[in-house]
Amino acid sequence: MAMRLQSLLLGVLLLTGFAAADGKTTAVIPSRYSSASLNRSSFPSGFVFGSASASYQYEGAWNEGGRGPSIWDNFTHQYPEKISDGSNGDVADDQYRRYKEDVKIMKDMGLDAYRFSISWSRLL
Repeated sequence: MAMRLQSLLLGVLLLTGFAAADGKTTAVIPSRYSSASLNRSSFPSGFVFGSASASYQYEGAWNEGGRGPSIWDNFTHQYPEKISDGSNGDVADDQYRRYKEDVKIMKDMGLDAYRFSISWSRLL
């Protein structure tokens, strides 16, 4: 149970603990949490530290490289008012162009794994 709780806590920190500001990634840790007490030794031996991304939120380049429109592309283009800020995944985090930089950031962070997705409409 303790390992599951630690895994969940790390997942939440990774998912919510980073924000992009001026093209740089900076950690955003609420003041009520102390990151000083959380490190690799807090986890069991063999624990895999990693990151993940989902194509629509990260990939961008929505109409490049042979990619056709997805259901989400169609939805956000036809009904931008349905998205609270009117945004879409046309550029997203632009991982299509910046993947080498993204992998370097993950390497510099010391991550062990990276799970990513590629848009089905790009593969098809």
